[in-house]
Amino acid sequence: MRIDNDLYQRILGEELRKLRRRRGWTRKELNQHLQSDISLQTLATYELGTRQCSVVRLVELCLAMDELPQDLLARVHRRVFADEPGKVRLDLTRIVADERPELLPLRRWAEGRLRQPGAPREVRLDRAAMSWMAQLCNLTAPELLDRLRAISGVEDD
Repeated sequence: MRIDNDLYQRILGEELRKLRRRRGWTRKELNQHLQSDISLQTLATYELGTRQCSVVRLVELCLAMDELPQDLLARVHRRVFADEPGKVRLDLTRIVADERPELLPLRRWAEGRLRQPGAPREVRLDRAAMSWMAQLCNLTAPELLDRLRAISGVEDD
C-alpha cells in the first residue's frame, strides 16, 4: 500500500480545521491557547495541508483543542485508507470533472452522490461494485481502474 503524501496532508489539515471550528475558535484564538508562538499563516498552511507539521507541533495543536492526537490521526487514517482490504477509494469531484465519454454513467452516479446533503467527497467501493460500474461503462473492471488511476483520484487499497 502506498501513501499519498499530499492527500494525507490535506485530510490532516481538514481534520485540524474541523476540530478548531468545533471549538468555535478562530485561528487567532487557537494561537492564544498554544505553548509555542506560531504565526496565523503557519496555522492556515497546516489547515490547508500545504505545510507539514512536526509530531510535537501536532500534539500541541491537539492538546490545545482537548483532542487526543491518536484520535485525530485515527480519523485521518480512516479517511485516507480503506478500513477493509480490497476496496477502491474514489474522489467523486475528480470523476465529475473528467470528460471521458466512456465514464458518463460513472460521472452521472458521482454527480448524484455529491448532490445528496452531507455527501462525502470520497467514497470506497468494493470489487463487486467496481465490476458493476465497469459494466455500466462497457469496460472491464481493470480497464475502469486504469481510467480512474489516470484521473489520479483513485487508490486501490
